[in-house]
Amino acid sequence: MSAVTSLIPAQSAPIIGIRDSGVGGLTVARRVRQALPNATLLYFADTAHVPYGDRPPHEVRHFALSISQFLIDQGAQIIVFACNTSSAYALDQARHRFNNPIVGMIEPGARAAVAASSGGTIGVLATQATVDSQVYTRSLARLKPGTPCLEIGCPEFVPLVESEQTHSQAAYRASQHYLQPLLEAKADTIILGCTHYPLLLPLLREVAPHVCFVDPAEAVAAEVGALVDQLNPLACPKAAAAPDALRDIIYVSGPRDGVQHWSQKLFQELAPQRSLEMRSGPVFDVS
Repeated sequence: MSAVTSLIPAQSAPIIGIRDSGVGGLTVARRVRQALPNATLLYFADTAHVPYGDRPPHEVRHFALSISQFLIDQGAQIIVFACNTSSAYALDQARHRFNNPIVGMIEPGARAAVAASSGGTIGVLATQATVDSQVYTRSLARLKPGTPCLEIGCPEFVPLVESEQTHSQAAYRASQHYLQPLLEAKADTIILGCTHYPLLLPLLREVAPHVCFVDPAEAVAAEVGALVDQLNPLACPKAAAAPDALRDIIYVSGPRDGVQHWSQKLFQELAPQRSLEMRSGPVFDVS
């Protein structure tokens, strides 16, 4: 982006903080890396508490706000909630608490689905917590009143992705099970309402080859790029130990195996000139 180059000099490339419960947000990090190849990415995988989808809203909010503060303390100028459950339950609170721009998954995903749909039912595959919030149904109703929407909770998907079983028979059976009611409802567009789910996209397309699957990550990355164009680097103080311009950092609060696997597979290959450092992140337990 030429605008990024003109506003953000090389020595102060934008620092983007991206947070999720586990590896799913790496699908968003990949899109952000594609959109902003010179940005420094700080990623927080809260694997000590994954999955978020079966946790009460107050816990999700606590994790989201605590991790956002941590990333800002490390120098992040923009925070991406690369987690639909956190976007549903904590985005408004984060925007109220922090001065930094905060980008969520819901509105970009809903806009992309409305643009892609030919007028049929829009389906949503999401965690049960996201489904219970009805946040996609409300967003779609605001964007295009009268749009039929059916949200399906998929509790098996996140554990399958975290354990690297995305091509297993169990994943295929789960895909069939969760897609069946959406196909019966004649959904022409389905939102992947959890950032883990794009890693199951080959199986989902095998089960439902004629459906348009929407990954909100592309729209989220575009929104982050637009925000970077508006950044004033002088107004964003660096942390005491600002990250190296050619180094991305992943903070992990719990098990690392899945994060190591997917981080190399998903986005490190896009920028081989950059180093990727994995660090132990703090565990923000609910007191």
